[in-house]
Amino acid sequence: MADARDESGGAADGPPPIGGMTLYPVPESVARARRWFRKFTAPYNLACSIDDCVLMLSELVTNAILYGEAEEAWRVRVEWTRVGEALRVAVHNPGFPADVRLRSPDANDAHGRGLILVDALADSWSAGPSRFGGTVVSFQVDQAWKPWDRPAK
Repeated sequence: MADARDESGGAADGPPPIGGMTLYPVPESVARARRWFRKFTAPYNLACSIDDCVLMLSELVTNAILYGEAEEAWRVRVEWTRVGEALRVAVHNPGFPADVRLRSPDANDAHGRGLILVDALADSWSAGPSRFGGTVVSFQVDQAWKPWDRPAK
């Protein structure tokens, strides 16, 4: 079972991101995030399921677009970081951290399953204040790299 503790999702004193993207808060950005994540992580020869990571990323970007809000124009920021042998993916938006929670949707509900999927697939996940302001929701996949793996050149 995953862990839902508060965390900054890549704070300035943690490891630097190895990749990232900034997206407009529009539905088309979800497909763009999936494509670019696959492209940018391919050289790392990850040992984890890329399909699972892409599904979790899709859910978090969708939630960021649906629930982020600000008075001025805003963007969704996605970053991925190597933390030891783990991969952490963080999605930042200007929403309110207290609004992030697992839901219990009814069978007929069309929404409310995104974090349930993340909770089921990730080794851990977290939500809290973003260092950019607003909210960061991140997931971590342990054993994403083998100790001897290096990025392909």
